[in-house]
Amino acid sequence: MQMMNRGAQGRLSYGEPIAIIDIGSNSVRLVAYEGLSRSPTPIFNEKVMCGLGRKVLSTGRLADDAMVKALAALARFRVLVETMGIKQVKVIATAAARDASNGPDFLARCAEVTGIFPDLISGKREAELSALGVVSGIWKPDGVAGDLGGGSLELIEVKGEILGRGVTLPLGALSLQDRSGDSIRKAKKIIRETITGLPQLKALKDRSFYAIGGTWRALARLHMRQRGYPLQVMHNYVISAADAADFAALVERVDTETLDSIEAVSIARRPLLNYGAVLLEEIIAVAEPRDIVISALGVREGLLYEMLDEAERAQDPLLVAANDLNILRSRAPAHGQELISWTDAFMASSGLPETPEEKRLRHAACLLADIGWRAHPDYRGEQSFNIIANAGFSGVDHPGRAFLALAVAYRHLGLNDDQVSPRLRELCSTRMIDRARILAGLMRVAYLVSAAMPGVLSRLPLLCNDGKLELSLSMQDAPLASDRLFKRLSQLARIVGRTPHFMIG
Repeated sequence: MQMMNRGAQGRLSYGEPIAIIDIGSNSVRLVAYEGLSRSPTPIFNEKVMCGLGRKVLSTGRLADDAMVKALAALARFRVLVETMGIKQVKVIATAAARDASNGPDFLARCAEVTGIFPDLISGKREAELSALGVVSGIWKPDGVAGDLGGGSLELIEVKGEILGRGVTLPLGALSLQDRSGDSIRKAKKIIRETITGLPQLKALKDRSFYAIGGTWRALARLHMRQRGYPLQVMHNYVISAADAADFAALVERVDTETLDSIEAVSIARRPLLNYGAVLLEEIIAVAEPRDIVISALGVREGLLYEMLDEAERAQDPLLVAANDLNILRSRAPAHGQELISWTDAFMASSGLPETPEEKRLRHAACLLADIGWRAHPDYRGEQSFNIIANAGFSGVDHPGRAFLALAVAYRHLGLNDDQVSPRLRELCSTRMIDRARILAGLMRVAYLVSAAMPGVLSRLPLLCNDGKLELSLSMQDAPLASDRLFKRLSQLARIVGRTPHFMIG
């Protein structure tokens, strides 16, 4: 069976879809991606908690019941892959299959079920792929990536695209539970003895620790709920090191079932929360990082990133993702590109300082400006705000995400704060909110004169000149100079400290 999707207008042309089956120590997962892209989008994602790594250190073997459960999941995944018509499938296996004496026999059985012999990746290779996942999803990372699985912990320094030397340690959540005999006190001692003096952690002082893996994501989800955090996006969620250490100590101390919002964590993962918490607390104590950054991207996305050519790797993942939405949802995608150039010219004339990060956020917002046009006019701002705030973007932090959502919401709702989420505004600095309002003011002028069509803005420059905010209109375009347009121009002029003016001729 093959799914025919040529008529699926909600899909992009990134070549053939690709699937990765990840046979991990705690879970077995299938992720199918739309195609190979700098900003890959999953079209199917499912995991089964099998616990392959349970008791491997104490028995040396994969448990029979865990293997049965994993093989059943793989059989179902094969059917799903065939249903989706995916021909490019990669199967990888990590620590549990690597460390168990019956691992080779199990992998042979996996090959019989899937039709593909799994690639048993080494600990060093796993660390490198985890780091590439961080490179793929975090814009210009600088710190140490830590990938916590069921069987092992991989640590590797990452700065931009440059990777350090990785190390794999038998400190996975299931391994710690096994080695410590279900004792958090013993686990803490094992961790401290293992990580003290590691060069990877010496390199972490006052930098970011990029936490990868389901157990750490579950801890972060609980932390979010405790704070009443305004976003539910896990990727790039940042916790100060001090706060993370305090929260980890809380999770260690109490019965996990008593934690606020524990229902957000699967029952199968709850017994491992204490071990993820004590490991995080010890890393913070030994390495003294500045903050903890949650990365939802890891080995699988690192594998995809590795498959890209050099030019594709150099692309900005945020701008790629924003342009994808522009293509899928805007009335005229070319208009978004022209809006970038039009606002570039305005910024150059305005004298307003703009950092490279502010510029890339402005460009992304221009690409996203028209994605809500199909909604009822009364709800375009709200719908755009929700789509952008919760979109599957990578390469942007949460304040940047909030900026994008605010800018496009202001474009539809007006430049006042009354109708825009006060909680999300808390994620932005005063300067970011000001820039969001300026950009929205520019958009409100641009869409009124261009009707969202390309080929217009290039002949209608809006520039700051001698204390004036001047919109140039040719004689052909002079009828556009309406009271409504002047009102919007005046609103923008007030927040940039200029006098509004039409220049006709």
